[in-house]
Amino acid sequence: MESKNQARIAAVRIRGKTKIKITVEDTMKMMRLYKNNYCAILPNNPVYLGMLRMAKDYLTWGEIDEDTFRQLLDKRGEEFKGREADSKNKIKYDDYFVHDNKKYKKFFRLNSPRKGMGRKGIKRSFKEGGALGYRGAAINELIKRML
Repeated sequence: MESKNQARIAAVRIRGKTKIKITVEDTMKMMRLYKNNYCAILPNNPVYLGMLRMAKDYLTWGEIDEDTFRQLLDKRGEEFKGREADSKNKIKYDDYFVHDNKKYKKFFRLNSPRKGMGRKGIKRSFKEGGALGYRGAAINELIKRML
C-alpha cells in the first residue's frame, strides 16, 4: 500500500459504455472502472491524472480522506484471492491493498447515490452543477452517499 502521507485519488465511473471511444474505454479498464458506480483508488501522480483527464466525460474524481477510505474498505472491500506472483516468481502483481493484514481489491462496487448524482444530471461537469469531472474533497460526500 502507498505511504500514509501520499494523497490518494478516488475515481467513480458515472456513465456507461454507449458511444464511448475505444481509447477512453481502454483507459477506464486500466483504472479498473469496468461498470457504472465502480470506484477505484489511485495514487496521485501525473500518469493517473492524465488518464483521469482523458476520461473526464465519463467519471468523477477527487482526493479521498482517510475516514472515507476506511469506510469504503470496511463496507465494500472485496478480499483479493488471486495470485501474487507468476509461476516462476518473476512478476509480482500489485492488484490489492493491505489493510489489517487482509488483502483487498483496488476497486469497489458501489450503489447508486442517494438523492442522485447532481442537480443537472450526468452529462454536465461538476462546476456547472452536474456530476462529471474533478470535484476535489466533495468526492468524500458522494462516496458516503453511495455506500
